Amino acid sequence: MSTASCLLTEDQFLCSICLDVFTDPVTIPCGHNFCKTCITKHWDKNDCQCPNCKKTFYTRPELQVNTFISEMAAHSSEHQVSKPGEVPCDVCTGTELKALKSCLVCQASYCETHLEPHLTMSGLKRHQLIDPVENLEGSMCTKHDKLLELFCKTDQMCVCMLCSISDHKTHDVVPLKEEYEGKKAELGKTDAEIQQMIQKRWLKIQEMKRSVELSKKDADREIAAGVQVFSALKESVERSQAKLINNIKEKQRETEKQAEGFIKELEQEISELEKRSSEVEKLSSYKESLITFQSSPSLNAAPPTKDWTGVSVRPPSYEGTVVRAVNQLEETLSKQMKNLFKAELKRVQQYAVDVTLDPDTAQPKLVLSDDGKQVEHGDVKKNLQDNPQRFYPCPCVLSKQSFSSGRFYYEVQVKMKTKWDLGVARESINRKGNITLSPHDGYWMICLRNKNEYYACAEPPVRLSLKCRPEKVGVFVDYEEGLVSFYDVDAAALIYSFTGCCFTHKLYPYFSPGLNDGGKNSAPLIISPVNYTE
Repeated sequence: MSTASCLLTEDQFLCSICLDVFTDPVTIPCGHNFCKTCITKHWDKNDCQCPNCKKTFYTRPELQVNTFISEMAAHSSEHQVSKPGEVPCDVCTGTELKALKSCLVCQASYCETHLEPHLTMSGLKRHQLIDPVENLEGSMCTKHDKLLELFCKTDQMCVCMLCSISDHKTHDVVPLKEEYEGKKAELGKTDAEIQQMIQKRWLKIQEMKRSVELSKKDADREIAAGVQVFSALKESVERSQAKLINNIKEKQRETEKQAEGFIKELEQEISELEKRSSEVEKLSSYKESLITFQSSPSLNAAPPTKDWTGVSVRPPSYEGTVVRAVNQLEETLSKQMKNLFKAELKRVQQYAVDVTLDPDTAQPKLVLSDDGKQVEHGDVKKNLQDNPQRFYPCPCVLSKQSFSSGRFYYEVQVKMKTKWDLGVARESINRKGNITLSPHDGYWMICLRNKNEYYACAEPPVRLSLKCRPEKVGVFVDYEEGLVSFYDVDAAALIYSFTGCCFTHKLYPYFSPGLNDGGKNSAPLIISPVNYTE
């Protein structure tokens, strides 16, 4: 029976519905075989027909147990083909069956059929059989020809029983299975950590995808807003251009109309004169006496006409027409730009942060308010510890708060001052001695000098032309974008922007009220609460 079963393929013992080895195999009238549960469930859901040949039964047939297939299937399950991860028989040719035992003497693994000699032959019955082991030759001790069934923790190697009582007698030796279970647990823990890392990275991917989606929405919204703004500007320019052209053409039409009136009047006079000339010529041809001429006294003088000496058509003056049109356009665009800056300012104000001054960084002559919101320059130097964070001698102070990512915004009142510096500074700036305010040295600033001279502390410094003196300055920073912008809050106007900055350190809001200057510059810098622009 064993030999015969080896000639049958595994597929012959598989149910065509569940595709597994038969369980309670039954035969239906057409001769096909199925698991009893499989064919019953199939008929419960479908017509009563054979799933293989499609033969239909008008009444559900009585199911008969197929004892032959039942026995063969049971026997086949004992001769299973080896699957990945299982130890195959070393003797089988062709289809390799699953090994049931491994022989330490023969150093080979056997399926049920090929294991039979070790169970029946007296010489082979003395061989030591163990549960199937893959790569049995590599699992043997080369020194003692024994199975490596122990593990030396001291030398981190597999050993046999004889090794444990000889070369590794004093070492920490444990059963190989125990070490395997321990390693397996460690690997399980490592795998869990790896899976957690993988999960975190999938979450990071999802986060990045969401960021990209949000960025795209923001970009689309910004493009739409930009198109709307530029379309409005374009329409304003086109309207101004059309108005200019219409004004010039209207002047030209008025000139032409005036000239046409004069020409028509002149042509009428010419006609009258030509008519009189013809009559005079006709009378002069008569050979009559003086009496004839005296009978037509109206012909003796020219008909009444207009004195055209001072009449002329003067071309209209176009001087200043284009300039006035451009000025009107500039006013229109200025209004639109102001609305645009209001919207821009309102948008950056949503990133407002609470900023307070850090007394540990303040130059000793600076006077800070108790709430840390105001700073002014005093004439008396306080006796303060000269720590590395403190500015000296420059009259500067930093905020307590620092920023190394994202966006932030704050506002500072600069009213009644003749000198001040505002902006952000890198954490690593030089705080002792003379300070150069420039991005190269870690400062992104604008400043007021000599009461009405405003500068952006770029390289080189940029003189700023402001329409009015700002009384409150807004400072906005986008760390990742490398942007620092300054706004005149009351005028809702952009003062200056540093762009393309590369920030790699913490940034601190920076304040310098300037020297007191004998009371001329005594007004404080005040960090103001943000009132969102309407």
